[in-house]
Amino acid sequence: MSSQRRISKAYNTARRIPFNDTSKFVIFSDCHRGDNSFADDFANNGNTYFHALTHYYKEGFTYCELGDGDELWENRKFSSILEAHKNVFMLMKQFFEEHRLYRLLGNHDMVYREESYVSKHLHSYFNKVTGKEDPLFPCIEFSEGLVLEHEETGQEIFMLHGHQAEWMNYRGWKWNRFMVRALWRQLQIFGIGDPTSPAKNYLELLKVERRFKKWILEHQNKITIIGHTHRPRFPEPNEIPLFNDGSCVHPRSITGIEIEKGAISLIKWQIASTESGTLKIIRVLLEGPQPLASYQT
Repeated sequence: MSSQRRISKAYNTARRIPFNDTSKFVIFSDCHRGDNSFADDFANNGNTYFHALTHYYKEGFTYCELGDGDELWENRKFSSILEAHKNVFMLMKQFFEEHRLYRLLGNHDMVYREESYVSKHLHSYFNKVTGKEDPLFPCIEFSEGLVLEHEETGQEIFMLHGHQAEWMNYRGWKWNRFMVRALWRQLQIFGIGDPTSPAKNYLELLKVERRFKKWILEHQNKITIIGHTHRPRFPEPNEIPLFNDGSCVHPRSITGIEIEKGAISLIKWQIASTESGTLKIIRVLLEGPQPLASYQT
């Protein structure tokens, strides 16, 4: 199956969600939540991410996570990830209980495509305080794609992780997972990254973007949002509408995309110093807001 057919498959099987100009969405991907060990890339930005997600919860946003939320290549057990970042999962649980959480499959959490795995590890968790199994994400569903459909204009926003553009990260993910566990995780302590990853390899990154641009051109310039490459992308209205929310494992910051009041923005959350020397977490607008209608085909 070619990359174009894999992307089309994700679109054709995507969950479809109606929205309008009063809807509010925040989109993150590539959190790579780990076990808080030296190899946990998420740990450095954990507090920033939690602060940002708390803000979006209070402001009534729906949270869309476009894959690679949990690092299940380096880590064999979800339970170790849950224990390391319990506050994050309890906050996500609140989103889920209010029907404001959508999670997509990425190559690093591809095991979530197996309903038996999800049922065993995500539907409930062992509460050490009560000594009982408590609900976590009961009956949660993972899909490859998510399509937002505007109730008035019919405009669609297609979201997916992005690994569909690469054969090895889509079909050969088990081999890549083995190499990460056997080799790259050990080398990561010395600062050596996986050269096959588009987040580390610029040529692979360009290849992914080129394949998605081709698909978009053949599908009426449909707004498409991906992650996977870790490189934020925000096109102008006259350009091919391929967006990328970046990642939550940038050095000292996280990036994401907001959709609010019928407009789309690229944002960053980071730690900044005030004049008095106090550190605080701030939101920085990188691009936009740009009306979604500007990208209407």
